[in-house]
Amino acid sequence: MSKREVNDIMLHFDDQVSADLEFDIIKGMLEKKALQPTAKARSLALVPLKNRRSIIRRLQETEELRRLISEEDSFPALEFEEMHDELRLLNIRDSVLLEVSFSKISRASHTMNSIIKQLKGQADKAPRLAYIQKEIPFTKDLIDPIAKVFNDKGQISDNASTTLSQIRDEMTGLRRKISRNFNRVMKDLQEKGMLADIREGFVNNRRALAVESTYKRRVNGNVLGSSNTGTITFIEPGAVIPLNHELEILRDDERKEKRRILKELTRVARRNLPLIHSYQTALIEYDCIQARTKLAIEFNAFLPGIPKKTGLQLVKAYHPLLVKTNEGLGIETHPQNINLSKDGRLLVISGPNAGGKSLTLKTVGLLQIMLQSGLLIPASPTSEVGFFDSILTDIGDNQSIENQLSTYSYRLGRMRHFLKVSDSNSLLLLDEFGTGSDPELGGALAEVFFEELYDRGVFGVITTHYANIKSRAAELKNAVNASMLFDRETLEPLFKLEIGQPGSSFTFEVAENNGISHKIIKRAKSKLDRRKVELDAIIGDLQKDKAKLAKLTNRQLRAELEAEKATMEARKIKTRFSEKTDALNESTEAHNQDLTRGRKLGQFISQFMPGSHNKNLLEEINKYLALENSRVEDAKKRNAGKSSKGKNTSIPSAKRRPNHRSDEIKKGSLVRLRTGKERGEVIAMQGKTATVMFGSFKTRVKIEKLTFLR
Repeated sequence: MSKREVNDIMLHFDDQVSADLEFDIIKGMLEKKALQPTAKARSLALVPLKNRRSIIRRLQETEELRRLISEEDSFPALEFEEMHDELRLLNIRDSVLLEVSFSKISRASHTMNSIIKQLKGQADKAPRLAYIQKEIPFTKDLIDPIAKVFNDKGQISDNASTTLSQIRDEMTGLRRKISRNFNRVMKDLQEKGMLADIREGFVNNRRALAVESTYKRRVNGNVLGSSNTGTITFIEPGAVIPLNHELEILRDDERKEKRRILKELTRVARRNLPLIHSYQTALIEYDCIQARTKLAIEFNAFLPGIPKKTGLQLVKAYHPLLVKTNEGLGIETHPQNINLSKDGRLLVISGPNAGGKSLTLKTVGLLQIMLQSGLLIPASPTSEVGFFDSILTDIGDNQSIENQLSTYSYRLGRMRHFLKVSDSNSLLLLDEFGTGSDPELGGALAEVFFEELYDRGVFGVITTHYANIKSRAAELKNAVNASMLFDRETLEPLFKLEIGQPGSSFTFEVAENNGISHKIIKRAKSKLDRRKVELDAIIGDLQKDKAKLAKLTNRQLRAELEAEKATMEARKIKTRFSEKTDALNESTEAHNQDLTRGRKLGQFISQFMPGSHNKNLLEEINKYLALENSRVEDAKKRNAGKSSKGKNTSIPSAKRRPNHRSDEIKKGSLVRLRTGKERGEVIAMQGKTATVMFGSFKTRVKIEKLTFLR
């Protein structure tokens, strides 16, 4: 690893952090997706980076290939083998490659040409993938010479050279002659009853007669061996001995000619050594990318937004290993929405044991490590995740028998390390913060640690049961309390994170749910300060009431949205009905006018006198036409006046409308529905549509239906 690559690695990332967040399991899964040894080794050696450019390059490569595959644009299969030995031999003068080496080179060239052809014209769609092969030409400079020498089975063909063709023709004729002579001798001995039941065999790759040992001196030939029992002697017939010698000479000639051909073909490969080296480099890169892409598809992972600021906003985020486990058990996995920003950079999660606190913490850490290692994460693409220089963890029971360290001693050692290295670019993950010692004394020390870490500007997720930590988080400006919800009626955790208030540990409820008798629980409550029990109950009731309020709010919002849709639909129907009515009235009026004109025309026809000047009639017709013409002109003027009036009246009407300041709406704005009073925060913008969080209810609304508040 180069010095630059070492400097790119995330600070203070060690085996303990990897084990705490189960990143080793992710790397093992990635290794199985890789095809060749180098990509497999890189997968197992994967570490998170802190260099923004390097991280984004890996992420974009993976996202481009994921999109190509998901959009049914097939990507060529990576049918290649690494060519380290071949590259080494080609650097040695007068060395000759083996037959199998040319098969590797040919497959690599075919695969690379397929990739070049696939990515041709897709520089805009997959610029990162195209960049890897941009200096590699589409060529058959290696494919064609190899194809002239080798057949489809990867063997040197008879047509590789005229000399080889002649040698093999002679060998074919000689083998036939040997076979005829052998069969003639075998038939003669068979008739004489001198052969064993098996008749023949092979010894040292030579065909031999299986002669009964009692007759071996009567058969002309060379003895090649005998059976284990000695009852059968294997003899090469004298009639084929000189022919076999001649065949061996031809085989040696064939070997020499094949080596000459391979030596000549090696010269061609050596002239194209830079091209073969570029094949090797590019294909290994594509192997690593396809491994990351296969893992992303398996995890249903996407590329989130990558802001330059430190922090994260995970939307519908999943722990990938939990999803795999729950899928096997047929259990639903609940997504989490987690936000760490400068205004709320320390998230303190409390709530019952087995309620999902540690899992939420691990989800944040694992997804952050995956992303900074170039892996897509199982979260909504509307998520935004910045980068950290270091991730510091203290999760689980890590007591050391070897070093005689208790859990608390280990945690104090980790905390000393955190206080030494943490800063505003660190992500801190502390599970069961402060435990392992006397609750009162340990809680006081934990509170001081909490304040020290807060003053360093760190980002982090902390799980705890200590009331003083919850209280301190409520007091500090940039710290936020959160709780894991618990159903007090069913005594079951809901595995949902609620931001804004601390949670009860539900100690007695969890104990009851695990089979502890009511009598014991009652005795335990009697040993506590009554105010402590009441406070815990109040917190639990507040959580329950808040959950009910959230449900009611969601119902109200849905009702308002449905009402807004119904109102808009009714307006459309009314407009269509008015247009149809106006069109029908105009049609009726035009029809009546046509009837009147038709009757008048009938009168003129009846008054017309053939052969007469009809002077009076013509004057009457001219007067009628002039009158009708003036009526038509008046109607046009009235219609033009109505149209102009409609346009003019629309201007003051628009001025009288309230100013909703829709053009000021952006991500982070506080807005409300124009038809309702509920306020919400814009968490994403896409064109003329905004994604708004109304409490715990998220919906997409057109901007024209929102009013900007601040």
